[in-house]
Amino acid sequence: MIKHLLYLIIGAGLTACSSVNTISVKSESIGVTSEYDEVNKVDSIVMPYRDQLESEMLEVIAVAENDFTRGRPNGVLNNWSADAILNAVSQSHFKEKPYFCLLNFGGLRNPFSQGDIVLGDVYKLMPFDNEIVIVELPYSKLDKIANYLIASGGEPISNAILDVDRISIAGDSGLEDSFFVVTSDYLMNGGDNMIFFQDQLNVIYTGILMRDAMIDQVKKQKSLIFNDDERIILE
Repeated sequence: MIKHLLYLIIGAGLTACSSVNTISVKSESIGVTSEYDEVNKVDSIVMPYRDQLESEMLEVIAVAENDFTRGRPNGVLNNWSADAILNAVSQSHFKEKPYFCLLNFGGLRNPFSQGDIVLGDVYKLMPFDNEIVIVELPYSKLDKIANYLIASGGEPISNAILDVDRISIAGDSGLEDSFFVVTSDYLMNGGDNMIFFQDQLNVIYTGILMRDAMIDQVKKQKSLIFNDDERIILE
């Protein structure tokens, strides 16, 4: 009805005007007004959802007693993020073989500042919809990962330590023929030039988004676990 009324008004204005200039001015004026009205209508529809979303993003879900920042070769945010992702998956996937978590430094987009942690802070840290995957690799490929970590200057890892040029995985007997890496689908597909994942023996898709896993860990911890262990030792 409103749209039809606007058409009638525009038509009447065009019929009543005798000069080209006048017709142009009137039609332009009505056009701007109609667009303005349409924007107002859209805003009125979107506003309740926008308000609800902003309210959810400002929900306090934990507290940080310290600043959590990323760093190279090590950083508190590196450790927290890798631990959070590793803790999100069931150990039953690993079949008693060695496993660790490997993320990418560039994927951690925002620190946690000391004080209240709101839901939006986790979205800022991990704005991507990447899925957690578990990749099985031949044991011989562990050296490739070590070389990558050395060349990059360090990446977030959990349940393992790189000491100079060798990765030691917690609980590793050294007798296994393969190991598991918990990571993101982006990295598994060669993101950040992690081409060693091309040698995969098997992939388990968890169906868990990394951001959702982090949100879950933040809520469970309530007070974020601070861990400044040096997991990457380059010299």
